[in-house]
Amino acid sequence: MWPWEHLAFGYVLYSLFRHATGRSPTGPEVFVLAAATQFPDLVDKPLSWTFGVMPTGYGLAHSIFVAPVLVAAALLVATRLGSVMWGAAFAVGYLSHLVGDVVYPYIEGDALSLDPLLWPLVNNTGAAPEAGSIELVVYYLVRWLGDLLRLDVGLLLAFELALATFVFGLWAYDGFPGVAMVVRPLRR
Repeated sequence: MWPWEHLAFGYVLYSLFRHATGRSPTGPEVFVLAAATQFPDLVDKPLSWTFGVMPTGYGLAHSIFVAPVLVAAALLVATRLGSVMWGAAFAVGYLSHLVGDVVYPYIEGDALSLDPLLWPLVNNTGAAPEAGSIELVVYYLVRWLGDLLRLDVGLLLAFELALATFVFGLWAYDGFPGVAMVVRPLRR
């Protein structure tokens, strides 16, 4: 999944969770959520793509064996800071990333596999890329933009566009949480 797809998926889940508790997400919660939806890739991709520590970008931070420890730590820290919902935002964002990394390849037609989440029991195969992180991100982005410019609108791209539209509508319904935190300092 692309970073914005992880964010969109996490936002939908967190917003639904918050509405189930009778509230909308707050700005600080959305910022924690946004960071958490990116966290596994921000740890594991550089470990593989830049430093060659892991054979692929699915390792330590993608592991379902490490996830409970990180979620518990986030909930503990958030509780100490006085907002357990920040911990909940981290938990939903982080765990949604892991779910997305399993479901997304399945949507693309691959077999359903939990292998990316089973490190260190399953050391995902694949040689460490020779290019660094920036080069690989640019490569994948150019490839994605090429599909978009060719109007190669397959089922997956149609789903992504529908998800983006839905998430924007949900964010609007929630009152655009997070925008005021960015705009307010700019007005000063």
